[in-house]
Amino acid sequence: MLEFIICIPTYNAGARWKAVLENINNQNAKPLKTIIIDSGSIDDTVHLAIEYGFKVISIDKSEFNHGKTRQQLANFAADADICIFLTQDAILSTRDSIRNIVIAFDDPEVGMAYGRQLPRENAEPLEIHARLFNYPPVSDVRSFKDKDRLGFKVFFCSNSFSAYRKSALNTVDGFPSNSIMGEDAIVAAKMLLKGFRIAYVAEATAYHSHNYTLKEEFERYFDTRVFHEQNNWLIKEYGKPTGEGLKFVKSEIRYAFRYHKMSLFKSVGSIFAKWLGYNIAKHYKKMPINILKRLSMHKFYWKHQI
Repeated sequence: MLEFIICIPTYNAGARWKAVLENINNQNAKPLKTIIIDSGSIDDTVHLAIEYGFKVISIDKSEFNHGKTRQQLANFAADADICIFLTQDAILSTRDSIRNIVIAFDDPEVGMAYGRQLPRENAEPLEIHARLFNYPPVSDVRSFKDKDRLGFKVFFCSNSFSAYRKSALNTVDGFPSNSIMGEDAIVAAKMLLKGFRIAYVAEATAYHSHNYTLKEEFERYFDTRVFHEQNNWLIKEYGKPTGEGLKFVKSEIRYAFRYHKMSLFKSVGSIFAKWLGYNIAKHYKKMPINILKRLSMHKFYWKHQI
């Protein structure tokens, strides 16, 4: 098996953190090292990480950026073949989750792999649907030629549970250093253009989901539009994301109607909040920084845009 390290960016990781660490330590496949970059936690995040044998690198909260910080972590993988990334709230669900994602790299053309995200315990109905829609039970390996079949979704992936071949990551110059979000999607899209393949590994599972409020949905899709505007080359190369969005909306409404009719009200509100946030952000370049901070989920990003 290829050598790998496990990397996690952290900030006040909260109640799920201990379970995250325990399930990493209980994996059948063992990493060369485990590392966190912490952005100034004031809870027991760092203490627990040290207790579980993690190397801790501390940075100021103002220095955090999704891509830049993950690249800092990847730079510590000089002696490893694979960098595995988790978010601080993603709990590996079996003892072979890591082993299964690493095995994907037995195919020398695979540059990146990502695992299946399962809804967390007591997840809300729409939260469950989002995971079922985006993370099916069947594995898949995609290449650039699949863009004709999948369009914008061909480079869909998630750093909540992902792995990168270090040499492939270097080939595309690593993670972007100043993207509001979507650092994983940018790398995946570039890898496809370079001839690498992306593996979705349904057997590599982790519990990870969110029950967003309507305000959070608005903010998240505001940032999504900013991301699309800043990376317009993705749309030029892979097509518009609207088709996949419509598929999701129809699927969510059918799911709510079938399994939890009361969720239809939140579904309609959520759809409107997403639509509103996405469309307002079309004009983000004309907005002052203080307004952008109010409308955005990733408020830290705008501090560096002044």
